[in-house]
Amino acid sequence: MTLNLHVKMEVKFNGKKAIVTGAGKGIGRAITVQLATLGAEVFALSRTQADLDSLKDEIPNITTYQIDLENWEKTRERCTQIGPVDFLVNNAGIGRWQTFLEMSKENLNAVMNTNFNATFNVSQVVAKGMVKRGQGGSIVNISSISSKGVIDDKLHSAYCPSKAAVDMLTRCMALELGHHNIRVNSVNPSLVWTDLTREAWGKPERADQLQAFKQLHPLGKFIEMEDVVNTVVFLLSDKCSSTHGINLRIDAGYGVH
Repeated sequence: MTLNLHVKMEVKFNGKKAIVTGAGKGIGRAITVQLATLGAEVFALSRTQADLDSLKDEIPNITTYQIDLENWEKTRERCTQIGPVDFLVNNAGIGRWQTFLEMSKENLNAVMNTNFNATFNVSQVVAKGMVKRGQGGSIVNISSISSKGVIDDKLHSAYCPSKAAVDMLTRCMALELGHHNIRVNSVNPSLVWTDLTREAWGKPERADQLQAFKQLHPLGKFIEMEDVVNTVVFLLSDKCSSTHGINLRIDAGYGVH
């Protein structure tokens, strides 16, 4: 048997439709820009109108919607109005940096509502549309290396469990949706220098702790935004058509510990 090993890795998304949540800043914004650049029709969701306005200025051919994903019913209504899509990237996420003993009900609910409940909610609506259309699709959830182990700063008592829930949801969705040809995966980055990261790690008094954390990464570095974007694009694409139900670390080797 002769194998054809000539593989073209160019990715194009012309004719595809995608929803990206948390699209106004950071990783979500970068993913949105890249998907649009590759030809996809992108629907960008964010709770901050100013971020959406600047994103629209940058990429005029995208469609933007201001929505607070903590609002379950309005989120479902908006995603239903968008209609069937080929791709979904659940990127929206927040942190509330308190210790376990100090964590308030309000902050715990905010983290779980945005990081987990919204991922569940949006995915459910989008997946139903994919099933009804009958052409399959691909969903990527943006999780975190924090889902795999406790970050030793005593401030992740809500964030870590929320991302662990996203990982398990990814696997449950993969089991249920696979026979509809809907692939579901998550990516689990280590520290990427975004606004959320600056909020958690950017204080001068945490500089030594940040450096110590960096040294736990065998490659001796943190993660670049493009590392996450490129991985998400690959997982969405048909170049990755048999990858399903994984939680993929993007962590410069941190997870080997």
